[in-house]
Amino acid sequence: MFIVICYDVNTQTAEGRKRLRQIAKQCVNYGQRVQNSVFECVIEPDLWVSVKAKLVSIINQETDSLRFYYLGNEKKAKTEHVGVRDSVDVDGFLSF
Repeated sequence: MFIVICYDVNTQTAEGRKRLRQIAKQCVNYGQRVQNSVFECVIEPDLWVSVKAKLVSIINQETDSLRFYYLGNEKKAKTEHVGVRDSVDVDGFLSF
């Protein structure tokens, strides 16, 4: 399934900056960064349950926020990009 993860973490404290790094690190493990606090992820539903639980456990729900957009399998029909940096085709051929 295709999920967009967005987050906003209060970084006015050292603890907030630590949470921001932890959230970003988790998101990098499962998707690609398309903006500073926005990740596109292609992830299996069973794995998503644990990833979401991990993200929710990191944030402070009093000061931070997470948003999950579930775009299903029709991501190309629901995604439009304008500007400098185009995203990687996660379903395409990867060459190293």
